[in-house]
Amino acid sequence: MIVLGLTGSIGMGKSTAARMLQAMGAPVCDSDAVVHGLLGRGGRAVPVIDAAFPGVVIDGAVSRPALGAAVFRDPDALKRLEAILHPMVQAAQRDFLAHAARRGAKIAVLDIPLLFETHGERRVDATVVVSAPFAVQRARVLARPGMTAEKFAGILARQMPDAEKRRRADYVVPTGAGRLVTRRALQGIVRDVTSRPGRHWPPRGYQPGQIHHA
Repeated sequence: MIVLGLTGSIGMGKSTAARMLQAMGAPVCDSDAVVHGLLGRGGRAVPVIDAAFPGVVIDGAVSRPALGAAVFRDPDALKRLEAILHPMVQAAQRDFLAHAARRGAKIAVLDIPLLFETHGERRVDATVVVSAPFAVQRARVLARPGMTAEKFAGILARQMPDAEKRRRADYVVPTGAGRLVTRRALQGIVRDVTSRPGRHWPPRGYQPGQIHHA
């Protein structure tokens, strides 16, 4: 099975690309959705984060604004949070890949916003970066409810620059010239990657039916 890593900076159209890949038959694991589940009521990360960051859990779920305030401009706190969440997210991704393989998927997609920042490229067969001109990106992001130019600048400062992501990517998908252009680029990638064997699934030592947990 081929494992694709899909990424892109905020407002670049990653969610749209993920939906297109799903429509082409490739299951997609949304890492943001995994994190939401871990932080939500009953989520496995809730008690661990409650112990590490007292006061951020409200009514059994992690308050994302409170957690954000706890790690804002505090690199050490952010590292503690990442040390909690990243292993749990990666365990969920491995479970997803196991299920996709059992269903006979030829391609499975890991949608990871911070793919390169977390060295996720080491766990996939090819990386796909979605990209659009900065003016398009900025307009998309500032159209979101509650978004400001200051918040946008802060998010960009924490992400790897788009130019560097494009440089590192195996494939770059343009998302600023219309959905048809984006879809055709993704179709070309799917055709290309299915012509070669996957190298990362199954992992070494994997036994059929095995489920991973953090």
